[in-house]
Amino acid sequence: MADEHALAHSVAETVARRSYGKLIAYLAARTGDVAGAEDALADAFAEALVHWPVSGCPENAEAWLLTVARRKGLDRARRRQYEDTTDEDLEQAGAALKEGAEIPDRRLALLFACAHPALNPAVRAPLMLQAVMGLDAARIATAFLASPAAMSKRLVRAKSKIREAGIPFRLPEREELGERLNAVLAAIYAAYTEGWADAAGTDAFRQELSGEAIFLARLVAELLPEEPEALGLCALLLYAEARRGARRDAAGEFVPFERQEVTRWDGAMIAEAERLLGRAGVAGRMGRYQLEAALQSAHIARHRAGWNNWTDVLQLYDALLALTASPVVAVNRALAVAEVEGAAAGVAALPNPEGDARLRTYQPYWAVRAELLARAGDGNGARHAYEVAIGLERDPAIQRFLREKQAQVGK
Repeated sequence: MADEHALAHSVAETVARRSYGKLIAYLAARTGDVAGAEDALADAFAEALVHWPVSGCPENAEAWLLTVARRKGLDRARRRQYEDTTDEDLEQAGAALKEGAEIPDRRLALLFACAHPALNPAVRAPLMLQAVMGLDAARIATAFLASPAAMSKRLVRAKSKIREAGIPFRLPEREELGERLNAVLAAIYAAYTEGWADAAGTDAFRQELSGEAIFLARLVAELLPEEPEALGLCALLLYAEARRGARRDAAGEFVPFERQEVTRWDGAMIAEAERLLGRAGVAGRMGRYQLEAALQSAHIARHRAGWNNWTDVLQLYDALLALTASPVVAVNRALAVAEVEGAAAGVAALPNPEGDARLRTYQPYWAVRAELLARAGDGNGARHAYEVAIGLERDPAIQRFLREKQAQVGK
């Protein structure tokens, strides 16, 4: 029986990683109740873990879960005395799924529903991450530099707003798409960033998350082929994903960008990103994601060909900082300033953590500060900054890398 339980858990985890958003989107599309869909799906997974070890895992686990979740959702609706206690679309879908049909993918419609103007702009991207990607409030809070408790409350309120306002789960008309696009792109980018954080590639959830984010970025780019920022985001994610395999060596140790082996990069993926960025540039409307993609392209070109293009890189960072006023961009820009104007200028260009509390716990800020202080000859300051960076880092391989850098200060 232990083997059957282990298999049931394994199948359930795989479906949750691969299909959570797809199932939620389908369940919520008719009722408009995201929270209800999440509850119903959670009940279905719980029932699966009871029945599958006894009766065996179904051939189509997605269909089994959708059928049970649909029933659970209808039971909840009847208990709450909703007027609409039947769902013909889902009934028909249940019959079709029993015959092995694919579940229609309505995630993109759910993404745009979560970006509805009636919702607080600050909660749109986090809501997409939870509803479509399956991230919990704690992970989302980390990505958006907020407390888990506060983020959880925001998400609950947003789901209630969707239900109460009757926000439709459909793709907006083309003239409405633009105003919601920024929130959709931000959610996809945040999801990919969460997946990218698993540099060792040992977290299956994060691996699936990165793949889902790229899938959704491509989907939006196909839907809006003339929207340069959609193309720019897709290019940006592909540039990053192309280098994923080079971030660790054979022993699992962290490899910084400038030491990565170019032969381990995915050339086809980089070429696809270049084509997308070129198409975006034709529109003549530059935005954040195009600038970030252009920076990735410039860094890759420098490492591949050995060019000194730091002046161009700095100009791109200047444009991006002017557009976003992001402290993260300011930190990265300081490195480019150091390459062009010297280490002391780079230190001076760093944002002040006293003026932005988020930087106090932002590990890359302290790692960059340590690097620049070491170059400028401030050994004590560099060692202290490295110590803070090491304390903030959770990845053992990156901790080891930072300790090696710290030990080299002053040598």
